[in-house]
Amino acid sequence: MKKIAIIGECMIELNGEPFGNMWQTYGGDTLNTATYLSRISSPHDIEVHYISAMGNDKLSQQMIQHWQQDHIHTENVLIAPSRQAGLYLIQLDKFGERTFLYWRSESAARYLLQHPDYPQVQNSLAEMDMIYLSGISLAILPDADRNALISQLQQLAKQGVKIAFDSNYRPKLWESVQKTQEIYTALYPCIHLALVTFDDEQALWGDKQPAQSIQRLKQLGVKNIVLKQGKEGALFCDEQGNEQNVSTTPVTNVVDTTSAGDAFNAGFLNGYLRNKPAQQCCQQGNQVAGIVIQHKGAIIDKTATEHLIHQFN
Repeated sequence: MKKIAIIGECMIELNGEPFGNMWQTYGGDTLNTATYLSRISSPHDIEVHYISAMGNDKLSQQMIQHWQQDHIHTENVLIAPSRQAGLYLIQLDKFGERTFLYWRSESAARYLLQHPDYPQVQNSLAEMDMIYLSGISLAILPDADRNALISQLQQLAKQGVKIAFDSNYRPKLWESVQKTQEIYTALYPCIHLALVTFDDEQALWGDKQPAQSIQRLKQLGVKNIVLKQGKEGALFCDEQGNEQNVSTTPVTNVVDTTSAGDAFNAGFLNGYLRNKPAQQCCQQGNQVAGIVIQHKGAIIDKTATEHLIHQFN
């Protein structure tokens, strides 16, 4: 049994046309990964814990119930009665590419570390085999809380907990490129597994070639790297510097790319936590992402991926 804690924010999702047809669900990069990882994993092999804060309103309560139905452990989802979940609106173009509008500045998750019960969460993190978070998990936090979380992760890494990180760079959430670089540079030396997207590396660091991204992350101390390149597949580099390209099967029926990277991470982590070869982990990630992008919304119907439980486990 492997235990993974996934830190982040889940928001209410509105999907559709403004002042037109719209449907409501939920999503958020880390919650998407937690959901798909839990759905495709045997609960006897991998235990998925979500770490966040929510309100006590009906929407928040129902969202947590949905997570529990997906067998996500929610003991470390703290309830902040004075706050609510954030909100975002997705608009899609004819190619399935999306644009977002967010209302999240006062969301409960932003103040996770200030919750009076957070010390209990911090204690539980030390019992995990792996902790996973994203650039968004860091970006939404106040500056002092962000620095505190990085310090906690650095200490946990020294204690043997493996830290996994998806850089998931969203410029609008950061005060500047320089600030983002500063925070990521502080975090990377304790990262056991980085799951990054080349488009983000280009936007944040100005990389021209994937090799530049790999070289920089290695120099910063990252042990294992997955560089996601969309339809070009993924590039994996291990602790010894061995690199492996893993291609993907093109998907012709792309409906919505909203959580493609999050779904890839879930498939990869399922294999990685069970010590599968890197190529197989990447193939699993590609397979989960390939299914998810053929459906609308960040969290698709669980029947679409249920066959993967038997295939992957």
